[in-house]
Amino acid sequence: MRYSTGAPTAIHSSHWLQGPSSSATDPRALGEPILGGSRKIPVNNSSVGSRMSSNRDVFDGPHQFLDRPSSELIATQERDLPHVPTNLLVQEQDQVLSQVNDRLSQCAFDFFSKYQFPIPLEKDKRPVQVPSDREWTEWVFLLKRLATKRRIPARVLYNGQIKQLITVLENSLEMRHAAKHQSRPLKDDRNVLQLISAGLQVAKILKDAPCMEYMDSLYLHTERLIQTRKATPGYLR
Repeated sequence: MRYSTGAPTAIHSSHWLQGPSSSATDPRALGEPILGGSRKIPVNNSSVGSRMSSNRDVFDGPHQFLDRPSSELIATQERDLPHVPTNLLVQEQDQVLSQVNDRLSQCAFDFFSKYQFPIPLEKDKRPVQVPSDREWTEWVFLLKRLATKRRIPARVLYNGQIKQLITVLENSLEMRHAAKHQSRPLKDDRNVLQLISAGLQVAKILKDAPCMEYMDSLYLHTERLIQTRKATPGYLR
């Protein structure tokens, strides 16, 4: 292995982060119907340092190179990829992904309504009255902002999984991209089922039982359709 060194970078950190101001009189403005008030949250210096150091290019510091693999292994890795079954027609894929996208927008709409989280007003967008007034990507953006600003109490999420919320939301973002871009290549069967499953995980962490049931039913229906196609003699896939 080969190693290289780089110059260290000085890091400064703050000891405290100030929470929401106690001057807020309407708890709904904070998106916290029960939790509120002024609070100080101690911050671990090492975690702050890690976030700040991530702003520089870590590859400019000490690093290493792995030994190159054998030519035989490279040839094995670069051969033609194995075939992955694709049984759903493009129209069927579009329909499934649009259903997931629309139901997730409904899930987010209900979540904001139930807990009275704020939705910023924007000049170029209409006020939200129905779930479709915001695309799923926009709902995800709002939910992520609330999470990073600590506006979502852990008690309103499944098992209090506040740290997992952003990851679960990001896993579902491909849904909107896939449903919106009609020129995209066909997805294989496993990828379609994976996207439905990602939607189910969003419904689960937001504790939306009807949405979970919808996603589970859609998953089973899509899986049965795929199995039927596989059993059809002469079906091209």
